[in-house]
Amino acid sequence: MRMRARAIGVGLLLMALAAQALAAAQVKSVRLWRAPDNTRLVFDLSGPVQHSVFTLAAPNRIVIDVNGAQLATKLEQLSFANTPITSMRSAQRTPTDLRVVIDLSAPVTPKSFSLAPNQQYGERLVIDLFDQGADSTPSLPPSTVAETPAVPVTPTQPAPKLPPVPGGKRNIVIAIDAGHGGEDPGALGPKGQHEKNITLAIAKELQRQISQERGYRGELVRTGDYFIPLRKRTEIARKKGADLFISIHADAAPSRSAFGASVFALSDRGATSETARWLADSENRSDLIGGVGNVSLDDKDRMLAGVLLDLSMTASLSSSLNVGQKVLGNVGRITSLHKRRVEQAGFMVLKSPDIPSILVETGFISNHAESQKLASSAHQQALARAITSGVKQFFQQSPPPGTYIAWLRDQGKLAAGPREHLVSSGESLALIAQRYQVSLPALRSANNLKSDSIKVGQNLQIPATTLAAQP
Repeated sequence: MRMRARAIGVGLLLMALAAQALAAAQVKSVRLWRAPDNTRLVFDLSGPVQHSVFTLAAPNRIVIDVNGAQLATKLEQLSFANTPITSMRSAQRTPTDLRVVIDLSAPVTPKSFSLAPNQQYGERLVIDLFDQGADSTPSLPPSTVAETPAVPVTPTQPAPKLPPVPGGKRNIVIAIDAGHGGEDPGALGPKGQHEKNITLAIAKELQRQISQERGYRGELVRTGDYFIPLRKRTEIARKKGADLFISIHADAAPSRSAFGASVFALSDRGATSETARWLADSENRSDLIGGVGNVSLDDKDRMLAGVLLDLSMTASLSSSLNVGQKVLGNVGRITSLHKRRVEQAGFMVLKSPDIPSILVETGFISNHAESQKLASSAHQQALARAITSGVKQFFQQSPPPGTYIAWLRDQGKLAAGPREHLVSSGESLALIAQRYQVSLPALRSANNLKSDSIKVGQNLQIPATTLAAQP
């Protein structure tokens, strides 16, 4: 009887262990993203887990113990190129206790947190490995953010504009932010196109074109496929001494028939239309995907209103609307517009009181025809040209002090600004170019014309000209 009871006990124990194993969460996949100063690992889970992380030296290693989990994927499939990780290995210490060991080529500072499911992902465990000397402030989980006292959206000190070069002719700096990135793909197109890839391609082309213009320099906020929290993006722009911040997006809409490009500036009173409100909420939610936490626009907007008043935000908002209208006008020449005026909404990425900021929705990736255009390099180049033209028009009218463009204006070597011409009967493109003393190629480029053919009633943009523009 005693032996039988012992056998039954062992059997019950095995059954309990088996039940525990069945109840354990599965690590379904592991994703890796490399940023300039850190490496992010994301463990996709079938359910919530408990975890702990500690470091070991000689050799450098990170140990991750995940309680209540089993590995259901292969770590060997990850690529560790350009990261401090040399290899990853795992062991099932018990049927429900998983240990993952990360071998390193250099010491790092680990930060970790769990993320609850959202519209795109299930339960996740995020491990951030910060390089030595990097800012290791983590992207916080929602529960942490909720308990954090409200703080100003941006520092109260002015942006550290780049010092003038000898002769007072520094470049105007344009910070170009490619929306989303890393484990946050953004909106998805009908054929699986990721917004994060399209925005990065357009941002890189925009940087190239802006940097080709004398007196301007484009700076990318995100240079590759990795996640950056929304507030961090404006911080990066500020560190680069940006005179203007442009965020590039290609969003989706509930209706696949929605189409057209839009330009947004910040509104301290919330959205000016239902579409703008929906888009703003969608963009601000992207921080949940990356692990920054829930952001309440309602209470932040009230606080922001006071901060904007103290910092004379009126001037910055006015500049944002001004440059936004010029960009929108040029974008409307090469693609359909969703709205013909600059929209205003509470986008978190635009809440920088010291840097004029706009968000360009280049089109709806959820629309089949627009998703194909947005993925086209020719259309990406045309969009970048249109945005560049709008930016130049704005700064030719209002160049920051100490810049090359301001020097041209002060020396009388910069034309008064862009003009428009309505084509009349009997006029040719060559005659119009001669009338305004601009080159024929410049006139074609400003209007994205492939030939010299024009129509009566057509509205042409006359580019500003520089006369004997020598330093």
